[in-house]
Amino acid sequence: MIAPGLHISQFKLLIIRTTLQEIGLASDAAVNLLLGTALVESGIYFLRQLRGPALGLWQMEPATHDDCWHTFLNQKADLAQAVRLIAGRESPSASLLISNLSYACAMARIKYLRAPSPLPLATDATGLSAYHKQFYNTPLGAADPAKNAAAFQQAINA
Repeated sequence: MIAPGLHISQFKLLIIRTTLQEIGLASDAAVNLLLGTALVESGIYFLRQLRGPALGLWQMEPATHDDCWHTFLNQKADLAQAVRLIAGRESPSASLLISNLSYACAMARIKYLRAPSPLPLATDATGLSAYHKQFYNTPLGAADPAKNAAAFQQAINA
């Protein structure tokens, strides 16, 4: 029997690393952070939040998506153009977070790019999990950094 979901190592290489290279934001830390985030947020399984508005494997809310464009990307012409190329359209909408894995990955990286603190070390599962909690899930969100460190370790190992 084959387990449901995407193959984690292939997802890491073919979607995350490739996408981050295309937008010029690839690093081992960013790749591991984004894989861990997808594991924690959706299990790399759910394309839409079951009881909420979040979309895609990174479970980004449409309001967050739109804010990334309005208050950040629209002031970064080269980066915005790279993200538009991945989206395949001039004015990407939040609905693309479901159907375009590379676009959803790029937008999750953009959300993290806005964080005031540098990324943790690529091999620091505890640090990556805490960073996710603080800058992606938010302090009021349901994520548990101690519990989620295992998912970030899985991301590192993939």
